[in-house]
Amino acid sequence: MFAQSSTLTLEDAVNLALEYNLPLRKIEIDLTASGYSERNLWSEIFPTINASVRFGYTTNLFSDVQLRDAGTNYGFGFGLNLGLNAGIPYAIRSLKLAHQGNILRYEDARNQLSIQVTKRFYSLIAENNNLKLLEEVLNLAQRQFTRSETLFRNGFVGELSLTQSRIALENARYNLEAARIIYRNNLSEFLAIIGIPDDENTTFTGEISITRIEADADFLIREYLHLRPDIVRNKQEIERLSAVRTQTMMQSRAPSLNLSLDWNSSNFDPFADTLSASARLSIPIDPWVPGTSRNQSISRTADSIEKARLDLEITENSARTQIRTLCATLRNSWDSIRIARLSLEAAQRGYQLTEQAFQNGSVEALVLEDSRNNMANARQRFLQAELFYFNMILDLSAALNVDWKYLIQTFGVPNE
Repeated sequence: MFAQSSTLTLEDAVNLALEYNLPLRKIEIDLTASGYSERNLWSEIFPTINASVRFGYTTNLFSDVQLRDAGTNYGFGFGLNLGLNAGIPYAIRSLKLAHQGNILRYEDARNQLSIQVTKRFYSLIAENNNLKLLEEVLNLAQRQFTRSETLFRNGFVGELSLTQSRIALENARYNLEAARIIYRNNLSEFLAIIGIPDDENTTFTGEISITRIEADADFLIREYLHLRPDIVRNKQEIERLSAVRTQTMMQSRAPSLNLSLDWNSSNFDPFADTLSASARLSIPIDPWVPGTSRNQSISRTADSIEKARLDLEITENSARTQIRTLCATLRNSWDSIRIARLSLEAAQRGYQLTEQAFQNGSVEALVLEDSRNNMANARQRFLQAELFYFNMILDLSAALNVDWKYLIQTFGVPNE
């Protein structure tokens, strides 16, 4: 059990989510089922075995003629039937491919869940940093209001200046409380995702560290596109459908051999038991006739393969577009971080100068409030720009099916 009021690391959060996530557990069930089928492929050629027990009673209804077998009779039977056709090897191949597809689906689901948890984890860290910023703004507004009260009592400022300071203080308090409510809601949702009790005192260890990524989209597409799970799954689906089509053709059109063995015994009479064996070779005719139901089923399998090829082409085109878009967005987003950093430095310096001017009586409280709000907004924009850039790194790592830390190590460049 995860202790309340504790500190979560990103690794803790990801591991808890992977263990608790209900949709992932559903995929695990499918994976276990297909794995069981894949381990027992011999079942495709295992014969049908039946045992039977028979009880009966025989007597006259209208005739007075004595029946030889009148009275209670019973018997036992045993039957074995083995059907062989040319489609069995392809049915086995289809089961193997189905299990491989479930393995890919499971691994992809784990990867996507890890990225989702990572995004939410660092988003909460950014929101917590924003709360600290708003608390600082509130403290500044509180100190400013205290100074304004002192200056008002001494007659250095008017009532309007005091009122403006009070309004600024209330606005700062309201903004902080509104941000706290949003943070608590997002925290509750996050804790529900990773399956631990809701506790607003849960804290997070880590910080958003931004590294500039310089990656060529064409290089990434050439090196990593074929590794995407959705593309690999589509290729496997084409292969599986091809096996299904061959299996259907062989089962429908190829001759099939049926071997059967039956033994029956009546009233434990050793002279009354029977043993029969037969071999039957069936040669289908109707699947070769165009328009018949079995001929149409073969045609539909060919249509399914063609649709799967089109799905693969659509997926590849969409993936190329996504990777190119993310690479372009990363380049533009880095420029926005630089601009946000310069704006923050300018806003901080502007607030320092405005505060000095206010203390000297050369500017009003309203001007100081505007300068303080401008500094707070500049910090928020900078935090949001960093978070947006980091999320783009996560999205690109998901699009390439590589770990985001590997992406930073491979394509990261020293920050300016």
